[in-house]
Amino acid sequence: MRSYLKSELAKLAGVSYSTFFRFLQSRCKELDAMGVNPNAHIMRGDVLDYVCREYNIQLPQEKPETKKHIKFR
Repeated sequence: MRSYLKSELAKLAGVSYSTFFRFLQSRCKELDAMGVNPNAHIMRGDVLDYVCREYNIQLPQEKPETKKHIKFR
């Protein structure tokens, strides 16, 4: 799973960055318990899952990156 910037998550949620930041501030205790600094710019892992569940954000479906051997390119 890739990491997302707060600004990317705000766009996916359909709100401005400042509104999204206020949403996150309302969950400051939960984010602190997960070890996330409220000023962090990047969301990943369990924190990203939590934020997407709480605010009903649908992440784009990503194709897994496949690397081919040089011989088969």
